[in-house]
Amino acid sequence: MKYIRQFTIILFISLVGEIIHLLVPLPVPASIYGLLLMLIGLRKKWIPLEAVEEVSIFLIDIMPLMFIPAAVGLLDSWGVLRPILIPFLVITLFSTIIVMVITGKVTQRFIKNDRNGKAEKNE
Repeated sequence: MKYIRQFTIILFISLVGEIIHLLVPLPVPASIYGLLLMLIGLRKKWIPLEAVEEVSIFLIDIMPLMFIPAAVGLLDSWGVLRPILIPFLVITLFSTIIVMVITGKVTQRFIKNDRNGKAEKNE
């Protein structure tokens, strides 16, 4: 029952992200809105980490399976991709590196802020 409740919380936040996507005329995917809502909820302690932690770990564990349909779609599009393969690979490489760097910097900042917050509480 605990897992169903945790998964329902995640699905509800995803639904709210979808609704925001319909209402806000920006080219931002609904999943990004959902992730931002989850981040804000967790950081502001509106959503306790324990309320979604175990299902989140499970979803992260099975995440590689979610890339299979995308990979199959790329294989189906081989005829279209072949003429632009080199630019496609270069863009993919650079965008991956940029995403990794930005993600690392943001993660380091959150870790630093978390440590500073714990240090302030101990004083």
